[in-house]
Amino acid sequence: MRMKHDALRSGKRKAVNLSLDTGVVAAAREAGLNLSQICEAALRDAAKKEREAKWREENREWIAANNAWVEKNGLPLAEFRMF
Repeated sequence: MRMKHDALRSGKRKAVNLSLDTGVVAAAREAGLNLSQICEAALRDAAKKEREAKWREENREWIAANNAWVEKNGLPLAEFRMF
């Protein structure tokens, strides 16, 4: 099975400087949390959500037309659905 390439996971690392609230940093360190992993995961999630929102906006007309067609004509092959 071939895996889809995830552009948000290059496998490479780049050092960056972040400014974080000192209370957040202290609480995270006290809890033994890995700041880099958590920041990376949050940024990955935010980038994915933004990419999806951009795709929906770019394809808004097609989505509306497709939904209108399905509402008018029903789902193709609906008669064969088992649920």
